[in-house]
Order: sequence, then structure tokens, then C-alpha cells
Amino acid sequence: MAAVKVGVSRQVVIPKKFYDELGLTPGDYLEVEREGDKLVLIPKTLIEKRLAEGLEDFEKGRVHGPFSTAKDVIQFLRKSRKGRRK
Repeated sequence: MAAVKVGVSRQVVIPKKFYDELGLTPGDYLEVEREGDKLVLIPKTLIEKRLAEGLEDFEKGRVHGPFSTAKDVIQFLRKSRKGRRK
């Protein structure tokens, strides 16, 4: 077990041993959960974050389609790209 200090802006430093063992890199995301009087940090992969963003877009109606074929999707994307250029 390692002790860490909470900084002025509520930041903590993850001990190098754990950082290396978990394969963390700068910019990685950690989910924080409270279990009683303990905090649990869970590494999250980018795909989980992107999936959450995609689900939020879907729930808020920021979607297009459905499309019958991949060709229909490509055609839609080309048309929408041309509209942004103007």
C-alpha cells in the first residue's frame, strides 16, 4: 500500500509501480467509484468513452439513418461533406 497526498486542485499522483503495472499513459481515463470510505480507480479504455459519447448522441437524437447499404452511407457522407464546404 502506498500513501499519496491530495494536492491543492484535488489531484493525486498514482505511484509509479501501479502506473506501470496497469500500463497507464498520460491522457488515460480513470473511472472513480466510492465503496464505503474508499475510492476505487478503474482504468477506462477510449472505446468505452467513445461508446458512451455515441450512446449520448443516440439518446439526444443526433443520429442519421438507418441506411440499407454501405453504399447509402458513403453517399450520405459525401453529400454532407459537400454541404459543409460551402
